[in-house]
Amino acid sequence: MAQTLTKPAVNPTIYGILLAISSGHFINDTLQAVVPAMFPIIEESLHLSYTQIGWIAFALNMTSSLLQPVFGYYADIRARPYLLPLGMLSSLAGLIGFALSGHFIWIIVSVLFIGFGSAIFHPEGSRVAYLAAGNRRGLAQSIYQVGGNTGQSLAPLITAFIFVPFGQKGALWFTIVAILGVLVLLRVSAWYSERLDSNERKHQRQKTASTKISIHPKVKWAMVFVVFLVFARSWYGAGISNYYQFYLIEDYGLSIKEAQAYIFVFMFAGVLGTFLGGPLADRFGKRNIIFFSMIGAAPLTLALPYLSLVMVYPFIFCIGLILSSSFSVIVVYAQELLPSKIGMVSGLTVGLAFGMGAVGAVLFGGLADLFTIRFVMVLCSFLPLFGMMTFFLPSDETVRSFHK
Repeated sequence: MAQTLTKPAVNPTIYGILLAISSGHFINDTLQAVVPAMFPIIEESLHLSYTQIGWIAFALNMTSSLLQPVFGYYADIRARPYLLPLGMLSSLAGLIGFALSGHFIWIIVSVLFIGFGSAIFHPEGSRVAYLAAGNRRGLAQSIYQVGGNTGQSLAPLITAFIFVPFGQKGALWFTIVAILGVLVLLRVSAWYSERLDSNERKHQRQKTASTKISIHPKVKWAMVFVVFLVFARSWYGAGISNYYQFYLIEDYGLSIKEAQAYIFVFMFAGVLGTFLGGPLADRFGKRNIIFFSMIGAAPLTLALPYLSLVMVYPFIFCIGLILSSSFSVIVVYAQELLPSKIGMVSGLTVGLAFGMGAVGAVLFGGLADLFTIRFVMVLCSFLPLFGMMTFFLPSDETVRSFHK
């Protein structure tokens, strides 16, 4: 058994578990998507400013993101499979509070519970995907991440078809989804626990070995640049997902429901880009896809604030598709940089760096109040240009040579 795990080329890919953990990721991120989906509703009903909207996004994203590397670090020391359903229960509690809160402070408290549940889920979910991947890690990570991105893409549809007609209490419908998520993750946790028990000696050897191996200085700097790239991309995503709907409403005169269609196109294109990025990276290289996803999107993002309404659909679709093509790729790239720290690395790339996007959400909200929402959109359009930093990343071949 130890020989099988040491050679991933003969380790089978367990698609049933991958689909199950992807479903759990879908449900987790759908519950998170409820929060930004509610922004246009509570902005009117609770008379919130753009800055307060930014603070709600900050509370959610910083909790769900900042704690991910912490949980990932301890998961690498000792995995705790049943934290997966417990995290979903935390999100369920926060969701109920969010639906019933009538004051800004209670909204903040509620989203902290949702964020905490998400922080617990993601590192363990990434480890499950890694264990079930076999010799197809790129595809496995794409399957896992597509679940989460699909859940996030539902935010505008949730706004248009649930929150516009039913208001804030419409969020209570998602308690059913959360309960289903708990049941799915109980099944995944049982498999995860069995897998860990059967490979306990192998894991102990890996932990012992990892304490003896020093990290190459180039690996440390590469991780810094990886986090920075995800950080820049997350700021752009925060600007579009949280504020572009207000830009469409104010500058183009759209209704809340009409504006959601454009956000959905952006997010749905991101789902497609996430799935396609893995196979493309296998063919053209991970670093090349990371570079293309940022620089390839830059001309389109720079043009977006100045387009006529009829041109927004094709442009925002292409931006979402290209920008998200490196979503799963950059996670796998980082895991290959530090293969003995899968949980912590996943927390850094999917968690901490995205938490920095929460800082962007607050900053953009303050700038929108101080200047205009158009100013924020123009500012966001320059962020993908930071993709030039990809030149500082080592090539795929160099990364593999670090661990020979």
